[in-house]
Amino acid sequence: MKVLILGGDGFCGWPTSLHLSDLGHDVVIVDNLSRRDIDNELEAGSLTPIQPMGVRLAAWKELTGKTVGFRNLDVAQDYAGLLSLIESERPDAIVHFAEQRAAPYSMKNSGNKRYTVDNNVNATHNVLAAIVESGQDIHLAHLGTMGVYGYGTAGMKIPEGYLEIEVTTDDGRKVQQEVLYPTNPGSVYHMTKSLDQILFAYYAKNDRLRLTDLHQGIVWGTNTPQTKLDERLINRFDYDGDYGTVLNRFLMQAAVGYPLTVHGTGGQTRAFIHITDTVKCVQLALENPPKRGERVRILNQMTETHRVRDLAKLVASMTGSEIAFTPNPRREDAENDLFVRNDLFIGLGLEPTTLQTGLLAEVTDIARKYAARADLSKIPAKSTWTRDNLPGDPALAQPESIGKA
Repeated sequence: MKVLILGGDGFCGWPTSLHLSDLGHDVVIVDNLSRRDIDNELEAGSLTPIQPMGVRLAAWKELTGKTVGFRNLDVAQDYAGLLSLIESERPDAIVHFAEQRAAPYSMKNSGNKRYTVDNNVNATHNVLAAIVESGQDIHLAHLGTMGVYGYGTAGMKIPEGYLEIEVTTDDGRKVQQEVLYPTNPGSVYHMTKSLDQILFAYYAKNDRLRLTDLHQGIVWGTNTPQTKLDERLINRFDYDGDYGTVLNRFLMQAAVGYPLTVHGTGGQTRAFIHITDTVKCVQLALENPPKRGERVRILNQMTETHRVRDLAKLVASMTGSEIAFTPNPRREDAENDLFVRNDLFIGLGLEPTTLQTGLLAEVTDIARKYAARADLSKIPAKSTWTRDNLPGDPALAQPESIGKA
């Protein structure tokens, strides 16, 4: 099939593009390279050396004989260009990664909040409107986030998108319904993903678009079989306080001898997925699209859950690193449980890559190899969620101990 990958230069988009191309699909990356601009803004680039897009694509063709197309286009701002591209390429599917993806970055200041809303919501709505205007029957698969569910304790397994409810009418009748699981976003970034859900529900109902929303957990790992082929194809490794994902940050910190920074008590439970499973899940979603007229297909794209402090203890036991408990910059429960259903992906044939010491060591080896590129001043998380996080706030609760696990 022909697939447009919006945001195909990013941490998830690049390995997905190569994975789908390797399977024989006709892939075109659409990206305005904004993530590279944010590197310059934050003065915190990828730990791994990322080549220019032209070098990446030429290396892929040299090594595999396969061609991946590229269009430099701002999906959020250039609607006419996006529509023209869809009309000329006539894709069977579009994979939508073209959103600012970091919660901390979205909370740095009012400018970042406004940029995140403007970019993410506009990008999503432009894609939906362009598909309708093109008149084509295109399956759109969107990378969402488990964060739309919030980080509190639900007291139940979080379903895949829809919640069965019973309503008692005024005359005493019991009415069963299924509604979108209530969102509880924990940042401006997560709020934009929550708004995406409403846009998808409307366009599936009103325009009968075929839509899949992938509620992804925190991604760990760096490379896939395709990005391992050559250093010119290497994937991003973000380690800074804004873009670095928690487990990758721990592994990088261990590699350079920096204490593992655990926010608050470390009792936050998060959903995780390895990058190799991310690309497989996108593949499975494209191979199993909803039918025209069906409601949005929502899949929880995660494979396991862990408490943050447990991950820190595991990494510390492997590496002899120290653990440093620091104030939590986020507004969230100090401790929470998280139980999630992922039956749909398992039913489609996903064989989960669970957290294994060997894979952790692989990531640590990458971090050691490129340790000289690290700016240790960029490791601490400096973006705070509120202006009134004062001593005594439960969100800032933390153990007093600092040391080896």
